[in-house]
Amino acid sequence: MRHKKHHASLGVTVEHRRAMLSNLSASLITHGRIQTTLAKARALRPFIEKVITKAKQAAAKTVKADAIHLRRLALKDVRDETALTLLFNEKYKEFEKRTGGYTRIYKLGARRISDAAELALIEFVKADDPGYKKGKGRKAVKPKKQAAAAPAEAASEASSEAKS
Repeated sequence: MRHKKHHASLGVTVEHRRAMLSNLSASLITHGRIQTTLAKARALRPFIEKVITKAKQAAAKTVKADAIHLRRLALKDVRDETALTLLFNEKYKEFEKRTGGYTRIYKLGARRISDAAELALIEFVKADDPGYKKGKGRKAVKPKKQAAAAPAEAASEASSEAKS
């Protein structure tokens, strides 16, 4: 059975997809934000957030062997040693107080000229960024009393004129 096996295929082979996500994540770690297609950005988000979680866990470990193990697991995904060193030594500190949601995707609204793919910007969320508060839903629409009373008055005037 193939339950819960869905992922964005991005129209490439498995090996190509792994290499692409590895390169995208290395660029994101190095530069902090990258511009790519919306589909690639959505596929990159869970990939990079799992790597960041490994970096946070490695920093919290007191046993050095556990930290090395987590670094090797992350190196299996992000195959760029310099980007991974940057993440595990410096960048993980930005996410210590966050429990998740390390990246943010902005739709650019523009399309690529060659193939009309929708473009997006993916970036790391700052440590002190609270995000936005979700609303409690749509408010109930209250009928206006004056607007409802005006047609009733007009109807009563029309009926009184018709009687006379």
